[in-house]
Amino acid sequence: MEFVLGILAAVFFALGTVIQQKVAQEIPDEDAEKAGLLLQLAQRPLWLLGIVVDGLGFLCQAAALHFGQLAVVQPLLATAVVFALPFGFLILGRKITHTNILGALAVTGGLIFFLVMANPTDGVDSASTSAWLISGGIGGVVCLILVTAARGRRPSPKAALLGTAAGILFGFSAGLTMTVVDSLGDGIVGLVTDWHVYALVLVGWVGMTFSQQSLQTGALAPAASTQMSLDPIVSVLLGVLIFQEQIHDTFLEGTVAVLGLAVMVAGLVVLARSGPLETPPATDPVPEPPA
Repeated sequence: MEFVLGILAAVFFALGTVIQQKVAQEIPDEDAEKAGLLLQLAQRPLWLLGIVVDGLGFLCQAAALHFGQLAVVQPLLATAVVFALPFGFLILGRKITHTNILGALAVTGGLIFFLVMANPTDGVDSASTSAWLISGGIGGVVCLILVTAARGRRPSPKAALLGTAAGILFGFSAGLTMTVVDSLGDGIVGLVTDWHVYALVLVGWVGMTFSQQSLQTGALAPAASTQMSLDPIVSVLLGVLIFQEQIHDTFLEGTVAVLGLAVMVAGLVVLARSGPLETPPATDPVPEPPA
């Protein structure tokens, strides 16, 4: 069940991302770094449509996390960049090249190798508070450094730094989502008093803000590749380190599984740098002054 729901979520996320990218680039640079970026984007109907589609993807993701493991579901969601190819062709008129096809094959093949060889097993339903504090503290410091370093940078490095921060937070959001979904049986009182819910809202909001800021730069290749690569990597790490999921039975299987994940990430980078997520400028670009 988690495989079907994970793939369905990837389809929705791919469509939502293509729609949101079209709108995010229209935001001026001076407005993109403000805290109210999402509120500004929310005034645009097309962007809201992309959010609605993303919401459907989130529901499928939450259901998949309820039935499966974090180390399985999040790599499945990485196939969103593959599904973005036909959506980019239909919506944005982007061509599908041989490089796109090779990247899609790498993502698909790497994912299959990872899932078969890793053989993920169930861990704990909820990580300990101390595990969340330690991992969240490390992730928060890394994101703070990345966002600080992004200020004043040119579009490409700025997009990569912000995209990396967004990808890290998306991985944490997935872990929090799995915990919240598993606690729904505690009733309304248990839900509103669960700190994981509020952490999910905060991390999701900040992660989405960084994501839109990275897309707004117009350097969509580094923005997309970093987000899509870091999300499954961080998710697998959280699944193993704090949710105690086992991803292999033997050293050889574990090694092949890691190689499969590496091939998948390489395919994601190739697709993000050459696929429909790359939007050409509307006018001839003005050369940037030398550093």
